[in-house]
Amino acid sequence: MKQPTHFRVDKLSVRIFETREEMGRAASEHYRERVRARLERQPLVRAIYAAAHSQDEFLRALVADAGIDFARIDAFHMDEYFGLGTEAPQLFGRFLTERLFALKPFARVNLIRSDAPDIDAEARRYEALLRQAPIDITSLGIGENGHIAFNDPHEARFDDPHWVRRTTLDETCRRQQVNDGEFAALDQVPASAYTLTVPALCASRSLVCIVPGSRKAEAVRRTLREPVSEACPASILRTHDDAVLFLDRDAAALL
Repeated sequence: MKQPTHFRVDKLSVRIFETREEMGRAASEHYRERVRARLERQPLVRAIYAAAHSQDEFLRALVADAGIDFARIDAFHMDEYFGLGTEAPQLFGRFLTERLFALKPFARVNLIRSDAPDIDAEARRYEALLRQAPIDITSLGIGENGHIAFNDPHEARFDDPHWVRRTTLDETCRRQQVNDGEFAALDQVPASAYTLTVPALCASRSLVCIVPGSRKAEAVRRTLREPVSEACPASILRTHDDAVLFLDRDAAALL
Protein backbone atom coordinates (compact mmCIF):
# COMPACT_ATOMS: atom_id res chain seq x y z
CA MET A 1 0.00 0.00 0.00
CA LYS A 2 1.44 3.36 -1.02
CA GLN A 3 2.09 5.75 1.83
CA PRO A 4 0.47 9.17 1.69
CA THR A 5 2.82 12.01 0.85
CA HIS A 6 2.47 13.43 4.36
CA PHE A 7 1.86 11.51 7.56
CA ARG A 8 2.83 11.59 11.23
CA VAL A 9 4.61 9.08 13.46
CA ASP A 10 4.14 10.06 17.08
CA LYS A 11 5.06 13.77 17.10
CA LEU A 12 7.20 13.59 13.96
CA SER A 13 5.79 14.94 10.70
CA VAL A 14 7.00 12.96 7.65
CA ARG A 15 6.89 14.37 4.12
CA ILE A 16 7.80 12.31 1.04
CA PHE A 17 8.75 13.74 -2.35
CA GLU A 18 9.40 12.11 -5.71
CA THR A 19 12.91 13.47 -6.19
CA ARG A 20 15.84 14.73 -4.16
CA GLU A 21 15.45 18.16 -5.74
CA GLU A 22 11.80 18.45 -4.69
CA MET A 23 12.72 17.26 -1.21
CA GLY A 24 15.52 19.83 -0.88
CA ARG A 25 13.36 22.72 -2.08
CA ALA A 26 10.50 21.78 0.25
CA ALA A 27 12.85 21.49 3.22
CA SER A 28 14.33 24.90 2.37
CA GLU A 29 10.87 26.48 2.17
CA HIS A 30 9.94 25.01 5.55
CA TYR A 31 13.25 26.21 6.97
CA ARG A 32 12.60 29.73 5.67
CA GLU A 33 9.18 29.79 7.32
CA ARG A 34 10.58 28.72 10.67
CA VAL A 35 13.46 31.24 10.53
CA ARG A 36 11.26 34.15 9.48
CA ALA A 37 8.71 33.39 12.19
CA ARG A 38 11.45 33.35 14.79
CA LEU A 39 13.00 36.61 13.50
CA GLU A 40 9.66 38.35 13.94
CA ARG A 41 10.08 37.79 17.70
CA GLN A 42 13.85 38.12 18.23
CA PRO A 43 16.85 39.87 16.64
CA LEU A 44 18.96 36.80 15.93
CA VAL A 45 18.41 33.13 15.09
CA ARG A 46 20.91 30.51 16.29
CA ALA A 47 21.14 27.62 13.80
CA ILE A 48 23.01 24.32 13.58
CA TYR A 49 23.82 22.73 10.21
CA ALA A 50 24.83 19.21 9.18
CA ALA A 51 27.71 18.58 6.78
CA ALA A 52 26.81 15.64 4.54
CA HIS A 53 25.99 15.01 0.91
CA SER A 54 22.45 14.13 1.97
CA GLN A 55 22.10 17.88 2.56
CA ASP A 56 23.33 18.98 -0.89
CA GLU A 57 19.96 19.77 -2.45
CA PHE A 58 18.75 21.48 0.71
CA LEU A 59 21.89 23.62 0.99
CA ARG A 60 21.69 24.66 -2.66
CA ALA A 61 18.09 25.68 -2.16
CA LEU A 62 19.02 27.68 0.94
CA VAL A 63 21.74 29.55 -0.93
CA ALA A 64 19.29 30.40 -3.73
CA ASP A 65 16.59 31.59 -1.32
CA ALA A 66 16.49 35.39 -1.14
CA GLY A 67 13.82 35.27 1.57
CA ILE A 68 16.14 34.25 4.41
CA ASP A 69 18.00 37.02 6.24
CA PHE A 70 21.28 35.21 6.88
CA ALA A 71 22.78 38.38 8.36
CA ARG A 72 20.63 37.62 11.40
CA ILE A 73 21.70 33.96 11.75
CA ASP A 74 24.42 32.77 14.13
CA ALA A 75 25.67 29.47 12.67
CA PHE A 76 27.09 26.29 14.17
CA HIS A 77 27.85 22.81 12.86
CA MET A 78 27.22 19.49 14.55
CA ASP A 79 30.31 17.33 14.19
CA GLU A 80 33.92 17.35 13.08
CA TYR A 81 36.84 14.99 12.66
CA PHE A 82 40.06 15.57 14.52
CA GLY A 83 43.50 14.51 13.42
CA LEU A 84 43.07 15.15 9.69
CA GLY A 85 44.94 18.45 9.56
CA THR A 86 43.53 21.88 8.83
CA GLU A 87 43.68 21.52 5.04
CA ALA A 88 41.91 18.16 4.73
CA PRO A 89 39.07 18.36 2.18
CA GLN A 90 36.93 16.03 4.32
CA LEU A 91 36.58 18.47 7.22
CA PHE A 92 32.94 19.27 7.90
CA GLY A 93 33.70 22.90 8.62
CA ARG A 94 35.23 23.15 5.14
CA PHE A 95 32.23 21.34 3.60
CA LEU A 96 29.77 23.86 5.05
CA THR A 97 32.00 26.85 4.40
CA GLU A 98 32.23 26.00 0.71
CA ARG A 99 28.53 25.23 0.29
CA LEU A 100 26.92 27.76 2.63
CA PHE A 101 28.91 29.81 5.14
CA ALA A 102 31.10 31.60 2.56
CA LEU A 103 28.15 32.21 0.25
CA LYS A 104 25.84 34.05 2.66
CA PRO A 105 26.47 36.96 5.09
CA PHE A 106 25.97 35.13 8.38
CA ALA A 107 26.07 37.19 11.56
CA ARG A 108 28.65 34.76 12.91
CA VAL A 109 29.99 31.33 11.97
CA ASN A 110 31.19 29.20 14.87
CA LEU A 111 33.42 26.34 13.76
CA ILE A 112 34.73 23.44 15.81
CA ARG A 113 38.52 23.71 15.78
CA SER A 114 39.59 20.43 14.23
CA ASP A 115 43.24 21.14 15.06
CA ALA A 116 42.74 22.04 18.72
CA PRO A 117 45.59 20.51 20.77
CA ASP A 118 43.28 19.67 23.68
CA ILE A 119 40.24 17.79 22.36
CA ASP A 120 38.29 17.82 25.61
CA ALA A 121 38.92 21.55 26.13
CA GLU A 122 37.70 22.25 22.60
CA ALA A 123 34.54 20.25 23.27
CA ARG A 124 33.93 22.33 26.40
CA ARG A 125 34.57 25.58 24.50
CA TYR A 126 32.09 24.71 21.77
CA GLU A 127 29.50 23.50 24.26
CA ALA A 128 29.76 26.80 26.12
CA LEU A 129 29.07 28.68 22.88
CA LEU A 130 26.03 26.53 22.17
CA ARG A 131 24.64 27.01 25.67
CA GLN A 132 24.90 30.82 25.62
CA ALA A 133 21.32 31.10 24.34
CA PRO A 134 18.60 28.79 22.98
CA ILE A 135 19.21 27.01 19.68
CA ASP A 136 16.38 27.94 17.35
CA ILE A 137 16.69 25.57 14.40
CA THR A 138 18.77 22.57 13.38
CA SER A 139 19.01 20.94 9.97
CA LEU A 140 20.28 17.37 10.05
CA GLY A 141 20.33 13.99 8.34
CA ILE A 142 20.17 10.36 9.41
CA GLY A 143 23.13 8.02 8.98
CA GLU A 144 23.00 4.54 7.52
CA ASN A 145 23.24 3.14 11.06
CA GLY A 146 20.49 5.46 12.32
CA HIS A 147 22.85 8.02 13.81
CA ILE A 148 22.19 11.74 14.13
CA ALA A 149 25.35 13.84 14.09
CA PHE A 150 28.01 11.29 15.08
CA ASN A 151 25.91 9.67 17.79
CA ASP A 152 26.34 6.07 16.64
CA PRO A 153 24.19 3.42 18.35
CA HIS A 154 27.02 2.00 20.44
CA GLU A 155 27.68 5.32 22.21
CA ALA A 156 24.50 7.41 21.76
CA ARG A 157 22.87 8.50 25.01
CA PHE A 158 19.48 10.16 25.18
CA ASP A 159 20.37 11.38 28.69
CA ASP A 160 23.92 12.54 27.96
CA PRO A 161 24.80 15.41 30.36
CA HIS A 162 27.16 16.93 27.80
CA TRP A 163 26.28 18.81 24.61
CA VAL A 164 29.63 18.23 22.84
CA ARG A 165 31.95 15.26 23.29
CA ARG A 166 34.55 13.13 21.59
CA THR A 167 33.07 9.91 20.25
CA THR A 168 34.15 6.83 18.34
CA LEU A 169 32.66 5.90 14.97
CA ASP A 170 31.39 2.41 14.28
CA GLU A 171 32.25 0.57 11.08
CA THR A 172 28.90 1.28 9.40
CA CYS A 173 29.35 4.99 10.03
CA ARG A 174 32.92 4.96 8.75
CA ARG A 175 31.94 2.92 5.69
CA GLN A 176 29.26 5.49 4.90
CA GLN A 177 31.98 8.11 4.53
CA VAL A 178 33.58 5.87 1.88
CA ASN A 179 30.20 5.31 0.21
CA ASP A 180 29.76 9.09 0.07
CA GLY A 181 33.06 9.42 -1.78
CA GLU A 182 34.83 11.41 0.92
CA PHE A 183 37.49 8.75 1.53
CA ALA A 184 38.95 6.17 -0.82
CA ALA A 185 39.12 3.34 1.72
CA LEU A 186 37.83 2.46 5.17
CA ASP A 187 41.24 2.65 6.81
CA GLN A 188 41.49 6.32 5.80
CA VAL A 189 38.36 7.30 7.76
CA PRO A 190 39.08 8.62 11.26
CA ALA A 191 37.92 6.38 14.07
CA SER A 192 36.84 9.26 16.29
CA ALA A 193 35.42 12.76 16.09
CA TYR A 194 33.66 15.57 17.91
CA THR A 195 29.88 15.38 17.99
CA LEU A 196 26.99 17.35 19.36
CA THR A 197 25.09 14.92 21.56
CA VAL A 198 21.48 13.84 21.21
CA PRO A 199 20.31 16.20 24.01
CA ALA A 200 22.07 19.11 22.28
CA LEU A 201 20.28 18.41 19.02
CA CYS A 202 16.92 17.88 20.69
CA ALA A 203 17.26 21.16 22.61
CA SER A 204 16.75 22.97 19.30
CA ARG A 205 13.32 24.57 19.03
CA SER A 206 12.85 23.23 15.47
CA LEU A 207 14.39 20.24 13.70
CA VAL A 208 14.46 19.93 9.91
CA CYS A 209 15.70 16.47 8.92
CA ILE A 210 16.59 15.81 5.26
CA VAL A 211 17.18 12.19 4.21
CA PRO A 212 17.43 11.11 0.54
CA GLY A 213 18.63 7.92 -1.13
CA SER A 214 18.11 4.19 -1.05
CA ARG A 215 21.12 3.63 1.24
CA LYS A 216 19.14 5.36 3.99
CA ALA A 217 15.91 3.37 3.51
CA GLU A 218 16.59 0.84 6.28
CA ALA A 219 17.60 3.55 8.74
CA VAL A 220 14.42 5.46 7.90
CA ARG A 221 12.34 2.34 8.44
CA ARG A 222 13.95 1.77 11.83
CA THR A 223 13.54 5.44 12.77
CA LEU A 224 9.80 5.33 12.12
CA ARG A 225 8.81 1.72 12.81
CA GLU A 226 10.99 0.46 15.67
CA PRO A 227 10.80 1.53 19.32
CA VAL A 228 12.36 4.85 20.30
CA SER A 229 15.78 3.89 21.67
CA GLU A 230 19.51 4.45 21.36
CA ALA A 231 19.63 1.35 19.12
CA CYS A 232 18.42 3.75 16.42
CA PRO A 233 19.35 7.22 17.67
CA ALA A 234 17.26 8.99 15.00
CA SER A 235 14.12 7.49 16.54
CA ILE A 236 14.31 10.27 19.15
CA LEU A 237 13.00 12.63 16.47
CA ARG A 238 9.55 11.15 17.11
CA THR A 239 9.49 12.75 20.56
CA HIS A 240 10.31 16.33 19.48
CA ASP A 241 7.57 18.98 19.51
CA ASP A 242 8.58 20.57 16.19
CA ALA A 243 10.41 18.12 13.94
CA VAL A 244 9.80 17.41 10.24
CA LEU A 245 11.42 14.58 8.28
CA PHE A 246 11.82 15.21 4.54
CA LEU A 247 12.37 12.10 2.39
CA ASP A 248 12.61 11.26 -1.28
CA ARG A 249 10.93 8.13 -2.61
CA ASP A 250 14.12 6.08 -2.43
CA ALA A 251 14.64 6.80 1.26
CA ALA A 252 10.97 5.97 1.94
CA ALA A 253 11.01 2.73 -0.03
CA LEU A 254 10.73 0.40 3.00
CA LEU A 255 7.90 2.21 4.77
